[in-house]
Amino acid sequence: MLPTAAYIHIPFCRRRCFYCDFPVFVVGDRHNGATSGNIQLYVDRLGKEIAAQVSYDRPLETIFFGGGTPSLLTVAQLGQILDWLAAKFGIASHAEISMEIDPGTFDLAQLQGYLQAGVNRVSIGVQAFQDNLLQLCGRSHTVSDIYHAVELLHQGDVTNWSLDLISGLPQQTIADWEASLESAIALNPMHIACYDLVVEVQTPFAKQYQPGQTPLPSDEATAQMFRLAQQTLTGARYHHYEISSYVRNIDYQCRHNLTYWRNQPYYAFGMGAASYLEGYRFTRPRKTQEYYQWVADGCDWQEVVTSVEDRFLETFMLGLRLTQGVSLRSIFAEFGVERVDNLLKCVQRYQQQGWVEIDSIEHGDRHLRLSDPEGLLFSNVVLTEIFSQEL
Repeated sequence: MLPTAAYIHIPFCRRRCFYCDFPVFVVGDRHNGATSGNIQLYVDRLGKEIAAQVSYDRPLETIFFGGGTPSLLTVAQLGQILDWLAAKFGIASHAEISMEIDPGTFDLAQLQGYLQAGVNRVSIGVQAFQDNLLQLCGRSHTVSDIYHAVELLHQGDVTNWSLDLISGLPQQTIADWEASLESAIALNPMHIACYDLVVEVQTPFAKQYQPGQTPLPSDEATAQMFRLAQQTLTGARYHHYEISSYVRNIDYQCRHNLTYWRNQPYYAFGMGAASYLEGYRFTRPRKTQEYYQWVADGCDWQEVVTSVEDRFLETFMLGLRLTQGVSLRSIFAEFGVERVDNLLKCVQRYQQQGWVEIDSIEHGDRHLRLSDPEGLLFSNVVLTEIFSQEL
């Protein structure tokens, strides 16, 4: 399968959130000439990396600007990157072009410029609807900024937009989480993503908190938050299509993320970005100067080959995030009947528990999936069992 998706990492942030372990470059709350020069310098390096990438003669069908805070780019800088992508790979007329934005980092003219440049899907990083929780996370916006940002999306006639929330935050209660869910629903985004906080090493949170210990919610409370999100959002007629993702209309699923979850190939560009091409995975340097030097040296891709066993396990690890699950017919075609038989034996006890389901979907194909919500809630248990077996 040839790649038709590209991820672009924009590492700049006004400040680093206390839970974040992504490669970012902090520019402060106010932009000055030096900051603008740093961003343009990075954009120029992106252009060199894009030019050095081998093209597989298929136009891009999805592009995702992630970060960091891509809305710290000027309209001209975003347009420049899209022009480079179009010249190198081509961009399909129906392409989904997504951009992460943060409240308080853009105005209407800027948003309209992004849309005119080609952006047609926006993902807004809300995280919580309580100012005290936003402050505890180190977020640079307030609840008031959230509502102003959404009003700008309405003024810009943006239909395809997503809203991100995080559960399991320090001092977050079940009541807080329920209020955030209800506030999100009231804003009527096409897509809502609910992520559970992961305390990553070498983050400020890791120095302050231990998972499962106060002031973080207990494991039981975070499980209750997951169930509450599923119950509340599906009750509001959102379709739960991926472990963290809900959508009003299935036509508005994030097509770019589906590329990851289906374990399909994709390009990636920028500091710390990871690509997957021809069965090889490669992660670029995570530090700014190391990334710049890597580009200056000609972008030497020292790929990591994925074995058949790795691809088999990755296909399940990623595919079981989808509520539709994994097609057993496609697994049989790619990996053989023996692995499928061993897999079915491995998950049999979880099937008896009601965590794993095998459905007949269409044309006689069977899909192995995790039940919603309990199977998805305990997905790590099921996946650990699969990984522990020599399938």
